Amino acid sequence: MKNVKTLALATAVAATAAMSVPTFAADRTDLRAGDYSWMQFNAMYAINELPRDGSTDDGHDYLEMEFGGRAGIVDLYGYVDVFNVTNRDYGDKGAGSGKSKLFMKFAPRFSIDAMTGWDLSVGPIQEVYFSTLFNWDDRVGEGVNSTFWGLGADVMVPWLGKTGMNLYGYYDLNAKEWNGYQFSMNWFKPVMNFDNGTFIAFQGYIDYQFGADADSTAFVPTSSNGGAAYLGLHWHTDNYALGYGLKAYQDVYLVEDGVGALNLESTGFAHYFTATYKF
Repeated sequence: MKNVKTLALATAVAATAAMSVPTFAADRTDLRAGDYSWMQFNAMYAINELPRDGSTDDGHDYLEMEFGGRAGIVDLYGYVDVFNVTNRDYGDKGAGSGKSKLFMKFAPRFSIDAMTGWDLSVGPIQEVYFSTLFNWDDRVGEGVNSTFWGLGADVMVPWLGKTGMNLYGYYDLNAKEWNGYQFSMNWFKPVMNFDNGTFIAFQGYIDYQFGADADSTAFVPTSSNGGAAYLGLHWHTDNYALGYGLKAYQDVYLVEDGVGALNLESTGFAHYFTATYKF
């Protein structure tokens, strides 16, 4: 059975936002000394996921391939979601809905400590990064095509431990314009260990956009701020995990809640159930 601390480290980045291990801070003579990688598949079921309209079914299934690791100066997190694997009638995720079948997040961060040879750690800050984030779906030219650029750090937070934090500027590749900012943080905190080597972790993330240009006249009216927070409890073994997460939304994706022609609901709560196989 793997050591629990090693397993927690290997799965920490799996909290759906990029968390890095300060390998360079530990060994500044060999950039590749702490390289590692991981991948897992998550069978997911979401209930009341937002944003959605009144015709959307309360739940839908999807398959997620999640991956990440550290290679020299690069800290990576990402996933690919395939919606409605069972091809059921799920409203905007249903068969024949014409909506996107895929969604991908790709979030490489580049260690400024490693690139410069400087030790930028100070107080609770462990390592500093140039951070990027890309969100795409499969509708070329008209779907999600957003990018985020900024600075990040691994920060030691009381009780939570090492927490990945990033502050980005948001650039919309479809509109070819900058529009506000996003603050993101993620964590992975083992809270209960069992004699057989398994453990329960409190894991989650926050993504919050602000400072954007609101547009109340658009077909889908937008807000100047909004985001989501995922709070999950997941039971981990070496090869498997089972989890439940509560997700809170406030004008998520800057969609203004309950207004406009589509009357989309973008503020509220959703429930996520996850079964994971780790490679």
